[in-house]
Amino acid sequence: MASDIVVSTAEGTLRGRRVGSLRAWRGIPYAQPPTGDLRLRAPQPVTSWTGERDAGRFGDASVQHKKGLILAPGKYQPSSENCLTLNVLAPAESAREPLPVMVFIHGGANTIGTSATGLYAGSSLVRRGNVVYVSVNYRLGALGFLDFTQFSTPERSFDSNLGLRDQVAALEWVQRNIAAFGGDPDRVTVFGESAGATAVTTLMATPSAAGLFAGAIAESPAPDLVSTSTLSHAWGARFMEILHSDAPPAQALTDVSAVELGRAGSRLGSEVLQNTPGLHPFGPVIDGNFLPRNPLDVFADGLAHPVPLIIGTNRREGTLFPKILDGLPTNPARIETMFALTDPEAGKRILATYPGYPGADAAVDVGGDVTFWHPAVEITEGHSRRAPTYAYRFDFAPTLLRWLGLDATHGLEMLAVFGVGDTLIGRGLTLPGGRSGLRAVTESMQGHWLHFAKNGVPRGSWPSYDVDERSTMIFDEVIRVEDDPRRLQRQAWAGYAGYRTRQDDVVAP
Repeated sequence: MASDIVVSTAEGTLRGRRVGSLRAWRGIPYAQPPTGDLRLRAPQPVTSWTGERDAGRFGDASVQHKKGLILAPGKYQPSSENCLTLNVLAPAESAREPLPVMVFIHGGANTIGTSATGLYAGSSLVRRGNVVYVSVNYRLGALGFLDFTQFSTPERSFDSNLGLRDQVAALEWVQRNIAAFGGDPDRVTVFGESAGATAVTTLMATPSAAGLFAGAIAESPAPDLVSTSTLSHAWGARFMEILHSDAPPAQALTDVSAVELGRAGSRLGSEVLQNTPGLHPFGPVIDGNFLPRNPLDVFADGLAHPVPLIIGTNRREGTLFPKILDGLPTNPARIETMFALTDPEAGKRILATYPGYPGADAAVDVGGDVTFWHPAVEITEGHSRRAPTYAYRFDFAPTLLRWLGLDATHGLEMLAVFGVGDTLIGRGLTLPGGRSGLRAVTESMQGHWLHFAKNGVPRGSWPSYDVDERSTMIFDEVIRVEDDPRRLQRQAWAGYAGYRTRQDDVVAP
């Protein structure tokens, strides 16, 4: 009946839509639009409304490059600064008991992405698992992940960690309102991929996020892409040089168009990736306040929020990046620059464990490992002493991706998690082979993810991780558990801190 599409939230009444057999509410504001004087400020409480608010369309994505807005050939999601919205997808019929909630944070290097992307629809998870699914937009690029606080004036102040603050505000909205959609605020699992997974691990070290979720899933996080205030301020100063405005910084940051800010951010990002391979200017900032410490240090000390965690990476994370982001340390020149700037002796030890280096395949794997696998292992080790932790590696790759040299590359596990094997994309990718394998990893991953959301543990075939056995679930055509996979390389990487202790010594571009 149409009446069950209308819900009353703390801020006002929403009218959703039926999407197939499910109920959907889209474009729900969880904070005020961060425009005008609210640009580059912490998210402010959403203004209540009277009457019914239409919640039938996805909200605008954050300002970004057009490539991040592609929904289909020739179809793009609109973008604007008015982007602080989320979406809720629920089963067709109201349940007698509150349902588990899964909150997804999209990836995209904190510079591109939108919750409107078809891959993130969540319908397969909702139908199979009888859960409530939430997807979130947040500020990206310079508008969300550069620290401009040094340019604050008595008349115009700026805040740090805006994208991270947006994610906390969205989780606070979930706590206030998800019961109205049939969700259980005490069983919220936050999960994400790539930059979204980095958000998950960062939220676990963010004091204001305590109590906002009961479980966490991090798919291919890059948890070391966190900067000190000193370095972020240097990037902010360089950003202002690129912006090249005659106005004082506070006025320029307030008055110039979002498109101009985006262009300056793109140029800054290219410079940083070229000059300091392995660093990225758009990410969380250790500001001593909202994010007091580096999350990797928090995990190492066993002080992250004590919620159960699933965390893992894909077997060949790095193969995608030379094709889409020419800047990560995935070739010998960038790898050697990275180690020269951080820890040359560790570099010699580490590279000796990659057969074929400096060949292209080995170099790509080094870049993927330093960005995703090694810091994820650090988090797994630290959190396993604090709370139940479950490690995985995604090894499956359909025949087509093996032919293309991508193998089990970055982001591929999302095909299984979101259950797209029977869609046009899934059938196309598996046409030369791999359909039964994708079906197997989909059944397994979705089963574990949904069981975790409901019960705080994956299904019983997955043992928890400890630093003695290091049990790791391998998702492949033959799904299995291995103890301490890649032991020799793990030992070689142990103790390598990357730029973590050297950031303030790095000269920003």
